[in-house]
Amino acid sequence: MKLPLSLVIITLNEEKYIADCIMSVPFASEIIVVDSFSTDKTSEIAQGEGAKVLTQKFLGYRKQKQFALGVATQEWVLSLDADERLSEELQNEISSILGNPKFNGYRMPRCSFHLGRWIRHGGWYPDYQTRLFRKELAKWSGGEVHEHVVVSGSLGTLKNEIQHFVFSDLADQIETNNEFSSLGARELAKQNRRFSLAKLVFKPMGKFFECYFWKLGFLDGVAGFIIALGAAQSLFLKYSKLWEAQEF
Repeated sequence: MKLPLSLVIITLNEEKYIADCIMSVPFASEIIVVDSFSTDKTSEIAQGEGAKVLTQKFLGYRKQKQFALGVATQEWVLSLDADERLSEELQNEISSILGNPKFNGYRMPRCSFHLGRWIRHGGWYPDYQTRLFRKELAKWSGGEVHEHVVVSGSLGTLKNEIQHFVFSDLADQIETNNEFSSLGARELAKQNRRFSLAKLVFKPMGKFFECYFWKLGFLDGVAGFIIALGAAQSLFLKYSKLWEAQEF
């Protein structure tokens, strides 16, 4: 049975993931994909799965997701990234609660798959995400990174998980860290934050100890160690790029 729900997804070259993402929400009355001029088969695959595909130059994560929200027509919106999908248990839970919703939006845990395993420590889990909400009571907020949706009124919490296939491999993780560290440095510059050598040195160190020890990343084995180092690397790059922008 279809529900009064729009599934909205922003994409760029997501042919590997987009079909599984769409198929994990079989109850959506509307599927909207906002694509940033993909050069692979993302658009064709999405259309084949019943999506309405709109082409929009990338505006930044927050603005792009707000654009996608704006073209949705159903009362409820479920916003997913292309590399995410609903677990079968979460499909059933959403179908059940939308029959008699008690809140204006819902957050749900997200579990990420990386380096051959589901990662449940190191700050990666439960990683609650607000992704289901009444369209007219929600808007996307935040800066160039860490965008999030703000819902007017009450929020509920769902029990079951979004499944997130976060990186295809280590090279993809490094490339993503490079991209997001650039966005983070730009955001610091916009806030008129000055470079600090102490932050360049100690923030990456602190992030590694936070992820690997305090948040129990070591329980994820070698993958947990690599992830903790990756988080430290991302911070190191962000403050290095801030220094570069202010010095040259």
